[in-house]
Amino acid sequence: MGITPRRELSLFDSTCIIVGIIIGAGIYRTAPDVAKGALCWWGVLAIWVVGGLLSLCGGLGYAELASAYPREGGDYVYLSRAYGRWAGFLFGWVQLSIVRPGDIAAMAFAFATYAGKLYDPLAKSGIPYGQRIYAIAAVVILTVINILGVKEGKWTQNILTTVKALGLLAIVSVALVAPHGPATASAETVDALPLSLALILVLFTYGGWNEMAYVAAEVKKPRRNIVRALVLGTVSVTVLYLLVNGAFLYTLGYAGTATSEAVASDSISAVFPKMGGRMISALVCISALGAVNGLVFTGARISYAVGADHRALRPLGKWHPRTGTPVWALAVQGMIAVGLIVVLGSFVNAIIYTAAAVYSFYLATSVAVIVLRFKERDVERPYRVTGYPVTTIVFCAVCAFLIYSAVSYALAETPIGLLISSGALLAGVLIYWLTNTRGSAR
Repeated sequence: MGITPRRELSLFDSTCIIVGIIIGAGIYRTAPDVAKGALCWWGVLAIWVVGGLLSLCGGLGYAELASAYPREGGDYVYLSRAYGRWAGFLFGWVQLSIVRPGDIAAMAFAFATYAGKLYDPLAKSGIPYGQRIYAIAAVVILTVINILGVKEGKWTQNILTTVKALGLLAIVSVALVAPHGPATASAETVDALPLSLALILVLFTYGGWNEMAYVAAEVKKPRRNIVRALVLGTVSVTVLYLLVNGAFLYTLGYAGTATSEAVASDSISAVFPKMGGRMISALVCISALGAVNGLVFTGARISYAVGADHRALRPLGKWHPRTGTPVWALAVQGMIAVGLIVVLGSFVNAIIYTAAAVYSFYLATSVAVIVLRFKERDVERPYRVTGYPVTTIVFCAVCAFLIYSAVSYALAETPIGLLISSGALLAGVLIYWLTNTRGSAR
């Protein structure tokens, strides 16, 4: 159609995309287990700081690449230039078939879980698939909104992100007037978890800081705003996570935080015993919807970039002239996500389905920072990674550790998810080999 993305995203829009995707439902689900691995109250705060710093190390690498190559597609562009077209195609294929629909499904399940606590008429009728129906509805509605136009998608994201950030701050404010939690002397009653597992959970909860790279072609003043959005978004989330965990610890104490099954609800219930649970359920729903919308918005841009370059996925590489969005990329992404919701059936299964693939490409893209500095020396880099090469190497080492941990866990607990994702990867290799498109990377 000859239509290309327009630069419509301001610094505020870009920051909201990052913050909105990072802050899903993870903070509410992982905080107790992270506390079990941290062993004490100050360890809880320390590990969340470490998680933020490690995420920032990865974000700085993406900031250099995104400002040097401000095009739609993110990792697809960088991997194609660093390693060849095959690497970019496989990234785009894996994102389309494994990572992005799996992430969307996971956050949709998180929304469905808490939406069911607020209102679940199907449960009264004895229908067992209420959670799947809620999750599918969230994906379908938000996909349609993003198909209608960039403005509709970005304003939905801005509103949801603002509400969820204010909600987290409300938890902190309520904690200040709540009764002080019990002393940490009872910490010996907590069943400790490995520190490595706690770190994996923390980094999962910070996941999403790289999303800015996927919409680089739509950012106003990209050389300046891409770096600012990545740093501002990651730092803002780190501060929010520290404040929220501090609120949990202040209200419930270390042992109470580590043993809670609904930590945010328990914290609020100390002040609002009757309405606390419903208030938190509503907040988690909004947080999860914000993450789903951000993932839908950015994920389709990856498929669009791959489709524009590769014959096998050509229909995805078209920008609709009327709506100004990648309609087919959004529609296909939504259909796959709905299929995964039906097949996988739970939040945990969706996470396991994506984990190894996510960190494999984080690792490959971070190494690409080093490769492209040598391979394309003449490309202007408005921003260069702070602390290079130490920050880049540290993040690469963390990615390698998480890949090993994810595969080990999948083999032990849910081999079917690993089998499906491996099959999808092999299908991508076969498709590329059969089509073997020509032309240079973007």
